[in-house]
Amino acid sequence: MPTTAPSPTGFAVGGAPLADVTASDSSLRRFLHGLPGVDAVGLEARAASLGTRSIKTTAKAYAIDLAISMIDLTTLEGADTAGKVRSLAAKALHPDPTDRTVPRPAALCVYPDMVEIAVAALAGSEVKVASVATAFPAGRTALAVKLADVRDAVAAGADEVDMVIDRGAFLAGHYLKVYEEIVAVKAECGAARLKVIFETGELSTYDNIRRASWLGMVAGADFIKTSTGKVAVNATPANTLLMLEAVRDFRAQTGVQVGVKPAGGIRTSKDAIKFLVLVNETAGDDWLDNHWFRFGASSLLNDLLMQRQKLATGRYSGPDYVTVD
Repeated sequence: MPTTAPSPTGFAVGGAPLADVTASDSSLRRFLHGLPGVDAVGLEARAASLGTRSIKTTAKAYAIDLAISMIDLTTLEGADTAGKVRSLAAKALHPDPTDRTVPRPAALCVYPDMVEIAVAALAGSEVKVASVATAFPAGRTALAVKLADVRDAVAAGADEVDMVIDRGAFLAGHYLKVYEEIVAVKAECGAARLKVIFETGELSTYDNIRRASWLGMVAGADFIKTSTGKVAVNATPANTLLMLEAVRDFRAQTGVQVGVKPAGGIRTSKDAIKFLVLVNETAGDDWLDNHWFRFGASSLLNDLLMQRQKLATGRYSGPDYVTVD
């Protein structure tokens, strides 16, 4: 099994020791800008082509259950209450109370102040508790505040931490600052797994998404994640395909496996299955597991449950079949 969570000096990238690549802003810039440029037309055409694959009958049933098991069931609203978090935790434990064969989602993702409530509600289950941190979703605050945010989440029992990078620093070319922030956050995570959010819709170009992917991975990300779900452009087949290529190539170079999490805008079973095809055809079977691939979603689970019920009974029950979260 490939390793995860690389140490800052534990491997080489691009044929050079990591310590040399990250020694200065200029050396890190040389490495990131030395990555192959992205053929935007080719990338989008391949993503669109893979999205036309037809998945039916038993394969579709398998894909639906796999997608359910990969969901980070998410509530990240200013109006979140303890009651809402407990209700969502109950749904994570029993997605369909009428059918106990339905798999559970991978995790419940909440704000740091709701972690303790989620941990108590999910106690004894395999469902993880994930927490956004580092001044989510903008990430615009002092590093000390970001690290305190992470410490609070981990102390409350979070199994996973979803951080946002400083997009302003990245777009200004201050790659070393972004790298050092990720390294510092990773150190505060302890045993918790770290997902690094790029907010791909704000990075403007596919080249920037490729650079951010490699920057996150060399800094120690356990997952690279497309977006917060709080901007106009979130996960797309093309940007997810690009990130899947990055984790595949990173493992080929380093032996370190990193997960991928598309988030935002994935609402239907058809959408989810398209993304699973991308995973299978790009990264391969090793990523078809919720330890290495997640969906950041809130409404996706309901559609998967309805489609699952239709496959089982031949009838479509409609939205009254599922809870309104």
